[in-house]
Amino acid sequence: MNKDRVKGTLDEVAGTAKRKAGEWAGDGELQVEGMVQQVKGKLENAWGKAKDVVKEANEEAAVHHETRMEVEIEQSAIDTAPSKGK
Repeated sequence: MNKDRVKGTLDEVAGTAKRKAGEWAGDGELQVEGMVQQVKGKLENAWGKAKDVVKEANEEAAVHHETRMEVEIEQSAIDTAPSKGK
C-alpha cells in the first residue's frame, strides 16, 4: 500500500464525517465539503491502486526477464561446451 492509498482512505473517512456532521447540523455547505473530500479520497485511492498494479507488473516482468536470461546463459554454456566423445 502506498502513500496515495493511505491519504485517499483518510480523506474518504474525513469526508464522510464532515458530510454526516453537515447532515446532522443542517449545514448544506459542510455536507458538500464532505462529499467533495470523499470524492477526492476515492480518486487518490484509485490512483494509488493503479500505481500498485503497475509496480507489481514491473516487478513480475523483471523476475521473468531475469529467469529468462539465466536460462539463456545456461543454454549458451551447454551449447558451447566441448563434447567429450569427439
